[in-house]
Amino acid sequence: MTAIPKAVPLDDAIDRLGLGRFQWRLLAICGLTWAADAMEVLLMGFALPGISAAFGLARGSADATWLLTATFAGMLVGAVFWGWLADRVGRRAVFLTTVSLGVVFGLAGAFAPGVTWLLAARFLTGFAIGGTLPVDYAMMAEFVPTAWRGRFLVYLESFWALGTVVVAALAWWLSTLFEPAEAWRWLLGLAALPGVVGLLARLGIPDSPRSLLVRGREPEARGALLRVARANGTLLPDAPLLPPPPAPRATPAALFQGVLRRRTVLLALVWFGLSLGYYGIFSWLPSYLRAQGLDLGAVYRTTLLLALAQLPGYVLAAYLVEKVGRRATLVGYLAVSALGAYLFLLAGTPSAVLLTSALLSFALLGAWGALYAYTPELFPTPLRTTGMGFVSGMARLASVLSPSVGALLLTGQLGVALTLFAACFAVAAVCAWGIGVETRGRKLPETLMPETVLPENGA
Repeated sequence: MTAIPKAVPLDDAIDRLGLGRFQWRLLAICGLTWAADAMEVLLMGFALPGISAAFGLARGSADATWLLTATFAGMLVGAVFWGWLADRVGRRAVFLTTVSLGVVFGLAGAFAPGVTWLLAARFLTGFAIGGTLPVDYAMMAEFVPTAWRGRFLVYLESFWALGTVVVAALAWWLSTLFEPAEAWRWLLGLAALPGVVGLLARLGIPDSPRSLLVRGREPEARGALLRVARANGTLLPDAPLLPPPPAPRATPAALFQGVLRRRTVLLALVWFGLSLGYYGIFSWLPSYLRAQGLDLGAVYRTTLLLALAQLPGYVLAAYLVEKVGRRATLVGYLAVSALGAYLFLLAGTPSAVLLTSALLSFALLGAWGALYAYTPELFPTPLRTTGMGFVSGMARLASVLSPSVGALLLTGQLGVALTLFAACFAVAAVCAWGIGVETRGRKLPETLMPETVLPENGA
């Protein structure tokens, strides 16, 4: 009598398939969309001078602040909605829908006849891309072997720097071809096009096997793993996948129950504090530099240099999350960010402003890389994108507030603004340490059952 093969845990199956062409291709595809999202999120800072010229907006006016806020407000709603939906219907459907909508609404903004149209288009663009952020990270975390997962999640976040470089270079180039009142339309239109390429590339990506297995679709989960095996030139074990233990249907309320309550609240505070400081500084930085007397070309060149400073921050973070752990890396970068905000306040010369801004850019984006590696590993599979969506939504809430706070940079209250941002980074560092969990080298938690949730003192 033939023995029935013993069921294989999903993490073991993914680890046996190894790292190969499938994961690198997934990184490139998700990274392209991530870069496109960075362009959409940051471009209003570059486009605002031209929009103000086209529609007669005064510097620091309510309409100008609302235009900077609209994308973030849409992302706040989108992150929560799409994250929840991805845990209900699967990652792939949301994966494709959000990118499609982002392209449509992004292009619509380029043809806006007035401020109201543009505000609506930017809100809807934010609503769409607010869903790509948590879903991309859940997909990447759920396809990568344990030993490489943290590094790959930081690699994915590093595409944000690529998007920043591209949008700064594009804005600089367009400023040499068109008057500001016309250049912004080209900037919005061209920034939406990379999403089309990302959408076409995503069509060949299967749904997450973890999400499929949790929803009781074992044959489809196995089919997704077979595609990974073929791409990597490895073999999937000839055994059924071990289904997760039966558990009550997960609802968003479960994020605030049991062991998840503490980490959800602390993670939300980390995301809020980091986002408020980051966007408060960088959404207004082009306008701040312009107010210091730099012409638009010089502003865009300076912003391009600051974007390049992000790359070594990511590279070091990718090394540290596996060498010293996610939590320590995140706390360290947040502490350097708090220090950098005060050094920026003390900068008295253009070169000092550039150097301290570069330090802030280096530290803040390294912190984002570590945070994006850490967060999806703290939530179980049935709640992974819901949890990512919730904490990402807290970041978007901070992003909605940040343009109003960041406007202090233009009204001469530099010390007040930077003290607040430094305090945000410091509080975020304390909260990150207070989570009390190190996920380096651990399997992803699959269910809400107590024995499968990471211990609070694990290190």
